[in-house]
Amino acid sequence: MDELLKILASNALESRETIARMLNLSVEEVQARIAEYERAGIIRGYQAILNEDQLDLDKVTAVIEVKVTPQREGGFDRIAERISRFPEVRSAYLMSGAYDLLLFVEGRNLREVAAFVSEKLAPLEGVLSTATHFMLKTYKRLGVLMHPETPDERLAVSP
Repeated sequence: MDELLKILASNALESRETIARMLNLSVEEVQARIAEYERAGIIRGYQAILNEDQLDLDKVTAVIEVKVTPQREGGFDRIAERISRFPEVRSAYLMSGAYDLLLFVEGRNLREVAAFVSEKLAPLEGVLSTATHFMLKTYKRLGVLMHPETPDERLAVSP
């Protein structure tokens, strides 16, 4: 991956001036390259990584394994794109192994996620089976630890 993209992936708020110094480029070159990445669709957006465990959110996140029948003339793409359009689906991935798609789904409560699975996802033509797992606590998200280490306050034992 290009060094500019690595810098933006680790901190999208880094100033263009600092990035230019880090890469030995002009600010204008950095801005032009970022604009080109955005135009080309390589940079799809910018987000803050939140520790949602510290927020009083009324939401539940589920990870759903989905087995599907690949469609003629479209393989997995057509059904994956259809599933991805549901607003409850936050992320969708084609996987190797025991299931085909991995979904990250959000709802206000367990009942809402269950209704999504039973009323929208499972009845779709081509969906063979689903397995739903609810996320209970986040320890690390997108490379960022959510609960920083606390210092060990025990007394050192010496012989």
